[in-house]
Amino acid sequence: MSPLDLLDVEASLTEEERQIRAVVRRLVDDRVRPHVAGWYEEGRVPARELAREFGRLGLLGMHLTGYGCAGASAVAYGLACLELEAGDSGVRSLVSVQGSLAMYAIWRHGSEEQKQRWLPAMAAGEVIGCFGLTEPDHGSDPASMATRARRDGDDWVLHGSKMWITNAPVADVAVIWARTDEGVRGFAVPMDTPGVAAREIPRKMSLRASLTGEIVLDDVRLPADARLPGAIGLKAPLSCLTEARHGIVWGALGAARDCLETALSYATARTQFGRPLAAFQLTQAKLADMAVEWNKGLLLALHLGRLADAGALRPAQVSVGKLNNVREALAIARQCRTILGANGVSGEYPIMRHANNLESVLTYEGTSEIHQLVLGQQLTGFSAFA
Repeated sequence: MSPLDLLDVEASLTEEERQIRAVVRRLVDDRVRPHVAGWYEEGRVPARELAREFGRLGLLGMHLTGYGCAGASAVAYGLACLELEAGDSGVRSLVSVQGSLAMYAIWRHGSEEQKQRWLPAMAAGEVIGCFGLTEPDHGSDPASMATRARRDGDDWVLHGSKMWITNAPVADVAVIWARTDEGVRGFAVPMDTPGVAAREIPRKMSLRASLTGEIVLDDVRLPADARLPGAIGLKAPLSCLTEARHGIVWGALGAARDCLETALSYATARTQFGRPLAAFQLTQAKLADMAVEWNKGLLLALHLGRLADAGALRPAQVSVGKLNNVREALAIARQCRTILGANGVSGEYPIMRHANNLESVLTYEGTSEIHQLVLGQQLTGFSAFA
């Protein structure tokens, strides 16, 4: 049992869930950990190579059924996200955006023809997808999106731009959300369609081992069958975000665990004033408080995962998980950095990289403020969004 598992949460997992976790942990240890510090420093990641490896293990869209997807439980998917983000948030983002946003949108809202065309190749990692909702001027307020889609005969013509889109620079297909005369609609847009351009966003200080881009749609003409027939209204993209946020609830704990394990190992080995750092009361107080928050977050994630597997998970409950676990993971990363002192900012240790990444995780797929307002409405009955 891990020394961090103070509450014996391990006993609440099934043997299958443990096996899936072990497979992903080995993959991260073999394929991500030896290289991720260099990827982060250089601002690159071998996304296509990783996608194919993840696809061979069934990690892409693993919680979906059919079309080459593994059909794993929500808890198993969460454990996979935890292990992936213990390697790096950017690596987990590659999997989350592929499976819980792009693939899920097509799986839930697409036609049978669209599912057959895209999902098997995406599950195998041969085709990479992205999810175009956020815009340069519209992040937390997607209802105000400026991207438009208009009918022209039997076709659709899309015009606008999307910003901060994970996987965009290497994507083969984008799920684009646009305003129409009938409301918000979703479209499966091949990235090689004339009029589509993707530009990588440079000089990021966070999620550097992840490819992020802007998508420009300059009067992009699409056939009628590019529209996702089940994606009607803003609830459609929001349902996809709920799906992806569940992975974040688990994933953030992976980054926090890696920081905690690093700090615990360092404090045990590092000697000051003739004693290991771990023998000092203040260091033990820090470690104890962080371990308590990590265990509480793990219990919360497991509870939400069990609710999801029972078909009973509500969006507001996911907001509880995203708000709490990312916020606490970031606090843990910052506190772990203090235990390492100056070494905490060195790229030879993962803590500052995790802390920088978690600053983005805190913001994307719903800022802390947005989730606070979701919960505020749940508590009071009043919407404070407008």
